[in-house]
Amino acid sequence: MRLRNLLPLCLLSCLALAQDPSAMAPAAPVREPQSIDALRRGIPLDQEAKPLPIPRIENFDLKRKRAYPDQPPTIPHSTDGYQIDKNSNRCLLCHSRANFDTFQAPMVSVTHFLDRDGQVLAAVSPRRYFCTQCHVVQSDAKLLVQNDFRDVDELMSAEAAKKR
Repeated sequence: MRLRNLLPLCLLSCLALAQDPSAMAPAAPVREPQSIDALRRGIPLDQEAKPLPIPRIENFDLKRKRAYPDQPPTIPHSTDGYQIDKNSNRCLLCHSRANFDTFQAPMVSVTHFLDRDGQVLAAVSPRRYFCTQCHVVQSDAKLLVQNDFRDVDELMSAEAAKKR
């Protein structure tokens, strides 16, 4: 008996929605013109952004601090002309297990010698073979967004200084 009472109500609701489907849709949030994505540098979406100048590559051979946890190390030298493809990887000339000492370069991380199942391989894993998919060359590019990351050492030394 109750089902009979619900049926006309459901039919009326369906008819009302069929005439105005926007009645059930939530209102779209209104974006303020000032809230445009920071990476577009305040340029509206319907306009073409002028490209930033190409940053200079820093070639100081100095390691940089990491900008966030688990960040792959940046490359402190130019890699122009380096061949990295399925047949050759110029990075491994200096950073391989066999040559890193000769070239005084950091050795490829031991994690790069593990396959996806955690098995140790004799050579760099194919999934880690293309260095520039994670590692980037250091440049003098300005930050596009603010970064206030502080590494653990920095936080711990600040905490120790407070206790003194």
